[in-house]
Amino acid sequence: MSAAIVMRDDYGADELRAMARACQNGAQARRLMSLAAVAEGKSRLEAANIGLMDRQTLRDWVIRFNDDGPQGLIDHKSPGRNSKLTDEQKGQLAQLVEEGPGDHVPGLMRWRCVDLAALVKERFGVDYHPATIARILHELDYSHISARPQHPRQDEEVIETFKKTSPKH
Repeated sequence: MSAAIVMRDDYGADELRAMARACQNGAQARRLMSLAAVAEGKSRLEAANIGLMDRQTLRDWVIRFNDDGPQGLIDHKSPGRNSKLTDEQKGQLAQLVEEGPGDHVPGLMRWRCVDLAALVKERFGVDYHPATIARILHELDYSHISARPQHPRQDEEVIETFKKTSPKH
């Protein structure tokens, strides 16, 4: 027979059920109900069935509850994979974006994510998809801004004359 679950004793079964009724998170409410059954002395299998989980999962939730209290029963978003670029490399990338492509890629007028992905691969040895480069730029507080197109034969004097002579509404 398995050992009994030792749960912190500062919460009673009635208090756990009251928290389950009041909480907005359904998964947390189920876990609180299972812990209330544990606090009443029910078997691990019965308590796990109340929360629609198996016994091992109940044990894991009891450990989290013992460590963090009722807030430990809420699912947390996974932090995800670590970035392939270091903070220093991201700083260098930001500096490259600020300087513009003129000094780094001849004939290029503005950075595109494809160009930055190639540059990151060349400089740092990290292969990124252009969409990931866009996400990194967004994290660095850059937004996508396109220059307004201008016809190559556009005459600035004609534009200024038109602005001066056109009627204002």
